[in-house]
Amino acid sequence: MAKNWIAGAIKHKGSLHRSLGVPQGEKIPAKKLQRAEHSSNPSLKRKANLAKTLGKLRRGGKRGGR
Repeated sequence: MAKNWIAGAIKHKGSLHRSLGVPQGEKIPAKKLQRAEHSSNPSLKRKANLAKTLGKLRRGGKRGGR
């Protein structure tokens, strides 16, 4: 796997915040993120899914600490 794959995966920084109406710098509420994951808009769906995945990486996910 590439060393900095996350930097390449995020094309438009802040676009998920803008599309969900959450100010930049604030945490996106879990309920809004869940609704975005089930959206009919495919790009919004992908962005929400990536945000959820990146959140797991920061905490360590189900596998524990890294």
